[in-house]
Amino acid sequence: MKIAVMQPYFMPYIGYYQMIKAVDKFVFYEDVNFIKQGWINRNRIMVNNKDFLFTIPLDKANSFLLIKDTLINEKFYDSWKRKFLQSIGQNYKKAPNFIVINDLVNKVLNAKCTTISELAIESILATSRYLGLKTEFFISSERYQNKNLGRQERLLDICKKENATHYINALGGQDLYNKESFKERGIVLSFIKTLPVNYKQLNDEFIPWLSIIDVLMFNSVDEVHEMLDKFELC
Repeated sequence: MKIAVMQPYFMPYIGYYQMIKAVDKFVFYEDVNFIKQGWINRNRIMVNNKDFLFTIPLDKANSFLLIKDTLINEKFYDSWKRKFLQSIGQNYKKAPNFIVINDLVNKVLNAKCTTISELAIESILATSRYLGLKTEFFISSERYQNKNLGRQERLLDICKKENATHYINALGGQDLYNKESFKERGIVLSFIKTLPVNYKQLNDEFIPWLSIIDVLMFNSVDEVHEMLDKFELC
C-alpha cells in the first residue's frame, strides 16, 4: 500500500496531484509549522500573459504557528477574493474550460473556511473530485496524535498505522529522510520527480508550473490524467 504525507497547499501545481494519484492514501500534514513565503497560501496564475504570484491574506501568520491554526484574514479576504476572481475572469475567459473551472474556483473560495489549512484542503479535495482521483484522504491532526515524535519518526509512525509498504515523498525530502531507516521498518521510500509537461495556453510562449487552475483551464480531464502520469520515482 502506497502513502504520501504533505502539507496542504492552495490549488497547488500539477506535481502535487501526481503524488496524490500515485498513492492509495494521502495525508494532509497540517499539524506542522506554517511555512512563510512557501506555497501554502500562494501560487501562480497567468495574468497579462505573464506568471503572477497571488497570496491569500492571513492573520498574523508565522512559523511558530501550526498550519491548522493559521487563520485567514477575514478583514481582507473578501476583497482579495473579489479581485482574484475578477483576475481569473479577465485572463482565462477565452480558455476552453473557463465556465466549469471558474465555477469550481468560485465554490472553493466561497466555502466556509476560517483557516488556510481548511481552504487549502478544500481546494485539493474539490480538484481531486473533479479529476476523479480515487485516493483516500486523511487529516494528520485528526488521526495520528504523534507530534511528540521527530520529523522522520512521525512519518514512519503514520506508515505503520496505515500499514503502508511504500512511502512517496516530494523530491525536496531527499536531504531529510533516509531510505535505509525506512527499509529497516519494511517500507520502501521513494521520491517523486515531476517531468516537464507542456500544453497550449493563450499566449505563444508556454509558462510552466503554474497552479492547477491553469492546467484545468486548458486541458480535459483525460489530458490532465496523462500529465499526472509524467513522473519518475527515485
